[in-house]
Amino acid sequence: MADSSTLTPVDRSGGVRMADVSEQSDSPRTAVAFGRVHLGEEAFRRVRDHDVSKGDVLTTAQIAGIMGAKQTDKLIPLCHDVTINGVEVDLTLSEEAQAIDVRAFTKSFGVTGVEMEALTAVSVAALTVYDMCKSVTKDIRIGDVHLRAKTGGQSGNWKSEVPADESTPTPSKN
Repeated sequence: MADSSTLTPVDRSGGVRMADVSEQSDSPRTAVAFGRVHLGEEAFRRVRDHDVSKGDVLTTAQIAGIMGAKQTDKLIPLCHDVTINGVEVDLTLSEEAQAIDVRAFTKSFGVTGVEMEALTAVSVAALTVYDMCKSVTKDIRIGDVHLRAKTGGQSGNWKSEVPADESTPTPSKN
């Protein structure tokens, strides 16, 4: 287990706390996250053909992802309230995988990063796809939610070293 001095949400006695970022400088920060929703044949066809009873799955999930990013500090206990300057959520149909690939890009100018906001955007968008398609099938899997890249802050720029397979789109912004 990591030493508590390296885990910012852990205090000296092992208790949790919100990290103090008051001494950090404002800087531009971005993050890109990714996830995939495996639908199966019928649900995928219905999403593709705009034949889901609850409405337009992709647009609704896109809006939900943006809303999720804006609510991250309300959902994740130790996250800071971040001023988000931009959120993009893209959902792409993957015919071969019968899945929807979800990508979120978040941008801020502040004292802390927006990685959690990007991850929350992907997660909420994926959950929205599930909610809208569950009447077609319950056999929907949400997976591979991960951070692809981040820029800015004390730790600098970072990009995932795990190579993206051909069915996983490479983030266009990082």
